Amino acid sequence: MGFLQPILGVVVLLGLCYLLSNNKKQIDWRLVAIGIGLQFLFAILILKVPFVEHAFQGVADSFVKLLGYTEAGADFVLGKWPAVAEVTDGINKKPFTIGYVFAFKVLPTILFFSALSSLLYYLGILQKIVFVFAWIMNKTMRLSGAESLAAAANVFIGQTEAPLVVKPYLEKMSKSEIMTLMTGGMATIAGGVFAAYVGLLGGDDPVEQAQFAKHLLSASIMSAPAAIVAAKILFPETRKDIDKDIVIPKEKVGSNVLDAISNGTTDGLKLALNVGAMLLVFIALMAMVNGITSWIGVITGLNDVIAEATNNSYDCLSLEFIFGSLFAPIAWLLGVNSSDILYVGQVLGEKTVLNEFVAYVTLGGMKSSELFSDPKSAIIATYALCGFANFSSIGIQIGGISAIAPGQRETLSALGIKALVGGTVACLLTAAIAGMLI
Repeated sequence: MGFLQPILGVVVLLGLCYLLSNNKKQIDWRLVAIGIGLQFLFAILILKVPFVEHAFQGVADSFVKLLGYTEAGADFVLGKWPAVAEVTDGINKKPFTIGYVFAFKVLPTILFFSALSSLLYYLGILQKIVFVFAWIMNKTMRLSGAESLAAAANVFIGQTEAPLVVKPYLEKMSKSEIMTLMTGGMATIAGGVFAAYVGLLGGDDPVEQAQFAKHLLSASIMSAPAAIVAAKILFPETRKDIDKDIVIPKEKVGSNVLDAISNGTTDGLKLALNVGAMLLVFIALMAMVNGITSWIGVITGLNDVIAEATNNSYDCLSLEFIFGSLFAPIAWLLGVNSSDILYVGQVLGEKTVLNEFVAYVTLGGMKSSELFSDPKSAIIATYALCGFANFSSIGIQIGGISAIAPGQRETLSALGIKALVGGTVACLLTAAIAGMLI
């Protein structure tokens, strides 16, 4: 059943997109087949072909070394902190260890990687990597040049930065192309937060960090064709005169190297503060809601029922339990062990309703607390969470993209919910395929 579950999951997810499609007759099934095929190809190459796996592991090891450089900067500015801190995971009050206090270990990586991404863009290195991925998707899936570039850029940079790569084309893009752009942004993560997730999941162990860096990198790459598949089923292209030329705009992110690093650092600071503030608020709100639901559980007797039914994994009526129960069937379809589906369902719910950062914090806590009966469950969850598909991202995309393409604001608003569905499906498709092969 371990192999059949994710196969069924892929069928169910594609079927959901088909049911929600605005034009079922125009769906390009050749594109869908090639997109799913590319996902399998990337997954097999990265996870099963030794020399490719070693190459990706080398890239992952390089990210771990970069994390060490980040820590050197953080130590100088912020000073040394205790190597272990005791906190509770919010489920059954078991303690788990974290390397440094979150704000002084994870957030500085966002600053560093944002500055590094800006430098690589200024030097033209990032554009060349994006071009290669765009060319592959352009030639195999018959996409327009603009949406190929957008899909490839989303693998490496954020959902509000990637549209800048296709800025000259935005106003003339069709609704289907805009859908692909938005879905791609929902289905992938940015380089700045990539390193933060590695730190959350890998803790202080360089081997664990390298393992999860490889999986996160694999997830982001695999989700690019998955996002295109979901977008093109939900909103198929009807135009026949699409422009397939791939031309990357030659815009600079600074006047020189130092200016590019400064701009990237400033953007990283805004992102780090935003992440820290969101975590503080969302986790506090969850605690407040849990206080109310726990009280309801006391007066209705539900707390005892839940504790008995979950073998004390959840001791009261809480958002964590509600998320876990609602999303547990999806977790099962991804190939998660039945004993772990409530935990994985919980983080899937947190990611969709709140954001992926909250979910990765919870997943890191679950992993450190050794709550999973099967280590594969944490890896599948890592793939499923690797994207910006949550309700707040709808507003972020509408505001960010419409600022540089005002004429598309109405289209962006109309496609917001569908893009969220498409981005979520893309991440889940990637997790299901990984579940087959891991």
